[in-house]
Amino acid sequence: MKKLIAVLLAGITAFSLSACAGTAAAPAAEPAAETAEAASAEEAAPAAGLKVALCLSGAANDQGWNQTAYEGALKACEKYGMEMTYSENLTPAEIAEAFADYAAAGYDVIIGHGYEFGDPALEVAGTYPDVLFICTEADAAADNVASYVMACEETGYVEGVIAAMISKSGKVGAIGPLQGDSLVKIVNGFEDGAKSVDPDIVVETAWTNSFVDTQLAQEAAEAMITDGVDVIKHCANACGNGAITAAVAANIYCMGDSYDQSSFAPDNMVDSALYNLDVVLDIALGTVADGNFKGEVYNLGFAENAVGMSYTKNIPDDVRAAADELIEKIKSGEFDVVKDVTIRN
Repeated sequence: MKKLIAVLLAGITAFSLSACAGTAAAPAAEPAAETAEAASAEEAAPAAGLKVALCLSGAANDQGWNQTAYEGALKACEKYGMEMTYSENLTPAEIAEAFADYAAAGYDVIIGHGYEFGDPALEVAGTYPDVLFICTEADAAADNVASYVMACEETGYVEGVIAAMISKSGKVGAIGPLQGDSLVKIVNGFEDGAKSVDPDIVVETAWTNSFVDTQLAQEAAEAMITDGVDVIKHCANACGNGAITAAVAANIYCMGDSYDQSSFAPDNMVDSALYNLDVVLDIALGTVADGNFKGEVYNLGFAENAVGMSYTKNIPDDVRAAADELIEKIKSGEFDVVKDVTIRN
């Protein structure tokens, strides 16, 4: 099992729990957050010195799903005076072992970023009742396990509306990695949003079964493009970068995910769905800091600023206005995006 371990607060001595020799390079884009010493004593004191471990399914510098969590967790740990360590590129088979290793090593809080971390958290949590487990996008809850679920279906729906409004062929596509609930809800939201604009629009979908293999997403996107798709949305982590590559090569519109990915395709990217893990993990670790941790499943969306949208110069003004109006309706509760985790095709 590969682990990348780094203690990320000034003055803390780095050490490793890696099961293999060697340590990968640190992420290329580390946040310029203030140090723990700069945080107010009142803010940091309740949780000062608590040890937090962040577990990721991909690279911490992927400019997407995993980097949002890395930066968000780092920011929250510095705010509350906690020490942070992380492991990246964990496969599903390695998660329970990573959790157990951190718990046995005396970590106070272990964060698993993604729906696939939920069941392993429940498995390990019973053995370590004094360790708190926090999972994103999972449905896991116990006395010492809490899950924070972002309403990513809301951004998916808005992007579906945008895709339908800018498509000229009447065909749009969505590419995901594995068919877990947290990903299926995005693709279904995208389809529902597109069909709310044009009930006859064709929405093609593909699943790569990988979070990291860019070639698989590129091939899926190329097949869609050959079939006439002229807007492609992905939610496939680093794998989805292949879909962006295909869209650029074909000079069609594409949509980013998790992070502002406009730099990947300046002339083709229309928007990026933003998953604001800094907000989510600040809330989650804040409950630890103030002693109010509860083992429940929490749902956060546009209204809580847990998700958002980033637009580029390529989106027409009228389309952006329509998207913004829809987002305000979602925030106010005037419009509710249905969360559908049914695998449709």
